[in-house]
Amino acid sequence: MTTPVNEVKHPLVQHKLSLMRDKDTPTPIFRQLIKEISQLLAYEITREMPMEQRDVETPLRVTSAPHIQGRKPALISILRAGNGLMDGVLDLIPTARVGFVGLYRDEETLQPVQYYFKVPSHLGERLTLVVDPMLATGNSAVAAIDLLKKAGATKIRFMCLLAAPEGIACMQAAHPDVEIVTASIDECLNDAGYIVPGLGDAGDRIYGTT
Repeated sequence: MTTPVNEVKHPLVQHKLSLMRDKDTPTPIFRQLIKEISQLLAYEITREMPMEQRDVETPLRVTSAPHIQGRKPALISILRAGNGLMDGVLDLIPTARVGFVGLYRDEETLQPVQYYFKVPSHLGERLTLVVDPMLATGNSAVAAIDLLKKAGATKIRFMCLLAAPEGIACMQAAHPDVEIVTASIDECLNDAGYIVPGLGDAGDRIYGTT
């Protein structure tokens, strides 16, 4: 089984992403754009959520209407840049339960180092949406999903702005059951492990720490 990858080609997603790539886009606009794109990507990533019929009383009569089935989804942010995607998803799914995985990349080895982990209960009964703007080497995403599976998560999807072929390959090798939803599959990684053409360091651009 190969990790499914959904590259969202919707014109609004692509236009907003192009604005975010521009190095001169100011921090407040960048932050607003990432929130808007996250909502559009979340719409795609939740398309196959299970539904059930329940009776609803309209002003005219009782009817059977579809509702989302099961426990509330779990939204997991890979700190810190994942928080930039989280707000938009929560606007779309305000009942989602929220968790955080704290990882930073060792700039010499490019390997993730864990410093925080706090997630909702009953992950095995929830759709788990993991968000991080970049799937670069894939090491951080794989490490986060390793931790989530150990915590009981079984239905996991990964959402990012940009994915490098190297990161996709890493995810396919480690977690072939996890769908990837992204706004763009870019060309490659450079020698420093950054996505090219990319948009720079997403965390720095979200929080103005460049």
